[in-house]
Amino acid sequence: MNPTKVDRARLTRFTDLPNVGPAMAKDFVRLGYNAPTELVGADPLALYQALCLATGARHDPCVLDTFMSVTDFLAGAPPQPWWHYTDERKRRYGQLP
Repeated sequence: MNPTKVDRARLTRFTDLPNVGPAMAKDFVRLGYNAPTELVGADPLALYQALCLATGARHDPCVLDTFMSVTDFLAGAPPQPWWHYTDERKRRYGQLP
């Protein structure tokens, strides 16, 4: 992730968020979101579970790490690479089904 790519003043597309590329942007749309600001206050685990349900597949846990990075960033934290959240995810959620 390139932290200089992220500009809080310009969050018009999902790909403006840290760690979000075109595929993840489509996942947010699939979940019913239309703009990055709609994710403020979202629960990353709920996003992950909803995506698994919507696609009928269990996604790699790094997807949850990415959701954690996005929601943390939108709550005011500095942008971090998704793998920065791996240990926290394991502590908070344990093994995912």
